[in-house]
Amino acid sequence: MGDNNLNLPPGFRFYPTDEELVVHFLHRKATLLPYHPDVIPDLDLYPYDPWDLDGKALSEGKKWYFYSRRTAKRITESGYWQPIGVEEPIYSSGAKKVGVKKYSAFYMGEPSQGVKTKWIMHEYKVSSSTSSSSSSTQKNSSKIDHSKWVVCRVYEEEEEEDGGGAELSCLDEVFLSLDDLDEISLPNF
Repeated sequence: MGDNNLNLPPGFRFYPTDEELVVHFLHRKATLLPYHPDVIPDLDLYPYDPWDLDGKALSEGKKWYFYSRRTAKRITESGYWQPIGVEEPIYSSGAKKVGVKKYSAFYMGEPSQGVKTKWIMHEYKVSSSTSSSSSSTQKNSSKIDHSKWVVCRVYEEEEEEDGGGAELSCLDEVFLSLDDLDEISLPNF
């Protein structure tokens, strides 16, 4: 997994769902509970441009993961992170809201005058209801501020090679191949 020396067996990959990032990683980090393996590093995002994350954040393929403290300052040396869209709720498999996912794009240049790049960040935070219910079971819960921590996933969007056309799913390919069935001779029973 990138430059991070994790002693995991060959074949293991870090490919968490949104729910897993919030429930199994971020929630445990924010409530000071132990979590294993401790693979996601703490990183102050904003001094780094997205292309500088390699070797500093957990990398899996072309995605980088790290914990960061929430801050209003979203400016780096070369540009800034601008929120795009609205916050998206994250639900557990039991249909309980466990967190929120916010999308941001990286812009090169000065704020409000920058040029949008293909770098995208998903910033996950624990929902207020989750953090308040879990903090009631914690000692010194009034001292723990769950909203300070986020977990981030950063990646660069790939360009589509066919001019923006949609890619066929496996099922689409199967259904399209059904047209060729007249060429197949089936045994008579």
